[in-house]
Amino acid sequence: MSAAIPASTEELPILYRDDAIVVVNKPSGLLVHRSPIDRHETRFAVQLLRDQLGRHVFPVHRLDKGTSGALAFALDKATATALAGQFAGKQVRKTYVAIVRGWPQPAGVIDHPLDAVQDACAPTADSAPKPCRTAFRTLATVELPVRVDRYPTSRYALVELEPETGRRHQLRRHLAHLSHPIVGDSTYGKGRHNRLFAELYGVRRLLLACVGLGFTHPATGTIVRVQADAGPEFDALRQCMPWTATLEPTRPSLSRVPSSPST
Repeated sequence: MSAAIPASTEELPILYRDDAIVVVNKPSGLLVHRSPIDRHETRFAVQLLRDQLGRHVFPVHRLDKGTSGALAFALDKATATALAGQFAGKQVRKTYVAIVRGWPQPAGVIDHPLDAVQDACAPTADSAPKPCRTAFRTLATVELPVRVDRYPTSRYALVELEPETGRRHQLRRHLAHLSHPIVGDSTYGKGRHNRLFAELYGVRRLLLACVGLGFTHPATGTIVRVQADAGPEFDALRQCMPWTATLEPTRPSLSRVPSSPST
């Protein structure tokens, strides 16, 4: 008789937990669940957290494989349905940071419809463009004395993002639409800039992280605010690159959930 396969010993950092909800800090490169796009993958956040807690967990939203940060799970079906409804109803406040090519405006809103043609998980019938909005704010800029394109120097920016809607790859596609693609994005980004960060800094991941979630607790009605670290790559780049902080206006807020924290 074959031996049982042991559960994974890998653990995900827990940012928040109560009797109904757990939020973890998902690392870059980890799928939330099985996907036909990455058939060879054997590690999934759902499986790792299930083994870690010793119970079933229910994902209520998703992050791209390359995106790190706050990822919420419910611990029962009723809570999962309620939280998923908040995400679908634009009632969850989601905050991201990214490093992008070029210097965007100090702040603004990207109001650009997106279709589902590039969404492998969506049916063909859902391919019509739908309204999509993302608020952004430029936090810092940097200019490196390195030629990548036709200019003698290369400019990058650290931006904060708050999506109102949740289309697949929305932030990546919206920033590419502005001609400020996210560094490390192999689909919508620029290969030469991605290679520069790999060669100079050893960073080969998508530089996008969900650093904040705000939602209403289905059981108590209180506002839960969870913050996540952007990851070691962001920390290293912040320290080794000559960033210049910008004095930008406040990022326009699109979310409907109150911003006052709970516990």
